[in-house]
Amino acid sequence: MLEGEDIVCVGTADWRAEGWTNQHHLMVRLARRNRVLFVESLGLRRPQLAGRDLRRLLRRLRAGLRPAQVHDGVHVLSPLVIPFHSSRLARAANARILPWLVGRQARKLGMRNPVLWAYAPQSELLIETLAPSRVLYHCVDDLAAQKGVDGDGVRSAEERIARRASVILASAPALVERMRTLSDHVVAAPNVADTALFATALEPGQVDPAIAALPSPRAVFTGAIVATKLDVELIVGVARALPDWSFAFVGTAGLGDPNSDVSALEREPNIHLLGSRTYAQLPSVLRGADVGVIPYAINDLTASVFPMKVYEYLAAGVPVVSTLLPALLGEEGIEFAADASAFAAALERAAGRDTAPRRAARSHAAARHSWDARLDEIEAILNEQEPASA
Repeated sequence: MLEGEDIVCVGTADWRAEGWTNQHHLMVRLARRNRVLFVESLGLRRPQLAGRDLRRLLRRLRAGLRPAQVHDGVHVLSPLVIPFHSSRLARAANARILPWLVGRQARKLGMRNPVLWAYAPQSELLIETLAPSRVLYHCVDDLAAQKGVDGDGVRSAEERIARRASVILASAPALVERMRTLSDHVVAAPNVADTALFATALEPGQVDPAIAALPSPRAVFTGAIVATKLDVELIVGVARALPDWSFAFVGTAGLGDPNSDVSALEREPNIHLLGSRTYAQLPSVLRGADVGVIPYAINDLTASVFPMKVYEYLAAGVPVVSTLLPALLGEEGIEFAADASAFAAALERAAGRDTAPRRAARSHAAARHSWDARLDEIEAILNEQEPASA
């Protein structure tokens, strides 16, 4: 068990981002027994002249002028880096700025030879400055496939950090396969969920009011509503095939892609975009769901995605219908569909045969896919690695 360690985590998200990710769940748990410095996103995607991106840039500018702040027991640093990584001049400037900022903060916290836990491959810039005891590269997305990202730069940084990493964790089969071309120290570690929290959806309680106001049966999606991930055409086709169903999408439209066009969803009378909820509110959303859906498009980006929501849905006892997402194929408790017609039929089957005992069984089976269990596995892997000499 990692205890009393110093950990520097370089994330791909801001700490107070809408919707927690893998990095938030693990770092807040590690911070209970270790000193954790979380370095917020380096801005791998080119910022767009859209309201959300501009507000984020202003927030980061203000935050970058302050020392690290403590949130949820984690020391959070917002580094002032230049978010144009395809520019040679910007990369050269960041190669000086980032090590200086992070090294200075690590010294202020009294950190020596910390574990470097990297979600962004550009973390390799910190290796010489931090002299980490161990380097863990946690690959949870194909970052190079994301819209607006300097793909060639990300691939080059991945190759460099893979050569220095003590271990690489990869969350999807496609990522495992690619990482194994770069390193012999790759471990498959699919995303999991706060299963105890979502299991509370099986307990008596309030259903989210916006969900409760919708006619049953209800198909519910939680997460970012962006056309790069969602199969908008399929969703519209399913909604038209099942006019008596309500399709509820709970999350922020355009999160991560401010110019994403999901207007086709808004035009359908039985599709409802209900806005975001806090993480703690999601069990009340799923308490009112007849089926949880993962209607992702199949493309280069989603080929390497293992959605956390699959175990969130299952822990809440909700039956799950998904498109043929490669990382999920073979997972138990999911019904798959390739097109709108098959998806509609799968929804009706799933809702028609659901019972309270089936819900309890799904939740019980999902319980082993918890963040605490995953963290135990990761700690065991790290403890097998010989610390580097100081």
